[in-house]
Amino acid sequence: MNGQSDQPFTVRANGEIDLDTAPALRRALAAALESHREVVLDLSEVTFMDCAGLGTLVQARNQADRSGGRLVLRGAGRRVVRLLKLTGLHRRLAVEPWPSNPDRRSLTVEPDRRTLTGHRSRRPLGRRENRDDASMGGVPGRSPGAR
Repeated sequence: MNGQSDQPFTVRANGEIDLDTAPALRRALAAALESHREVVLDLSEVTFMDCAGLGTLVQARNQADRSGGRLVLRGAGRRVVRLLKLTGLHRRLAVEPWPSNPDRRSLTVEPDRRTLTGHRSRRPLGRRENRDDASMGGVPGRSPGAR
C-alpha cells in the first residue's frame, strides 16, 4: 500500500467496452489501482460490454484484492447489470447505483486529468441490421447470403 491515496479515484468509461476498447480500460484501471486504495468505475455512459470487458473487470478486481484496494462499479445500466447477473459476477464485483444525492467532488474527475473515454458506437445499439440473416442478427453492413 506504499504511496496509495485514500481519496477515491474515478475512471469514467463510455460507449462500448469490447475487444477494441478493453485494453485501454484495463491500463487505466491498473494505473488507478496502483495509486489509489479505492477506484470507482463510472459505467453510466456504457452502452455495451462483451466478454473482453468482463475480463477487464475481473482482472481489475483481482489486482485490487492483491493490493488491499477496492474496485467499485457505479452507474451500470440495465444491459451491463444483466450481463453481470447472467455471468454471476454481480456476486464477485461491488456494483452500486449512483447515490441519490452524490458528493460530486469525490465521484467525478476533470475530463482532461483522470478520465478514460472510450469510443462511441457509430451505429445505434438495439437495432440489428439484416435480422433475417441469422439468429444472432447477421453481420452489420453485409446483405443476407453475402460472403
